[in-house]
Amino acid sequence: MSFDQEWAELKAKSAMRLDSVPTDPGGSSPDGADLILRYDDMGKIGHAAFLLHQHLSSAGKHAQSHTEAAAKSLENDGFDIGAALAKAEEGWQGQLQVLVDACAQISNHLDYSVKSSKQDDHFIAAQMQVSKISEYLDVPPPTSDSDAPHVPKADGPIM
Repeated sequence: MSFDQEWAELKAKSAMRLDSVPTDPGGSSPDGADLILRYDDMGKIGHAAFLLHQHLSSAGKHAQSHTEAAAKSLENDGFDIGAALAKAEEGWQGQLQVLVDACAQISNHLDYSVKSSKQDDHFIAAQMQVSKISEYLDVPPPTSDSDAPHVPKADGPIM
């Protein structure tokens, strides 16, 4: 089978699969939530990215000095492969740096996402509690931040 035939067959299968996907899947969780965030899972992934970053930073440069020395020696002896080896080492170090940076970005982003999501959860919980309190005190909801209602304080000790 030629590449073009195989490619056409794969495209046709993909199109059929896409056509069969419901337009409203109803969410990915039993209660219909769009996003389920498990802090433990995100923490594990972030930690794995951090460990990979640490390992690649050191192990990726393990042969750098030997490769550079070999390239220089080969080049000094008149072999063209010396320059090619130096170029390959340069390319390796560039790609290694891209990978190390990507691991750091993943780790940092997941750390930030967990912290940010927890702060958002606390803010939403506090807002929900305030709205419940407002219902019991018959305080109208604020129309803007400057119109925040005055909530009366209790007269005596709260026990």
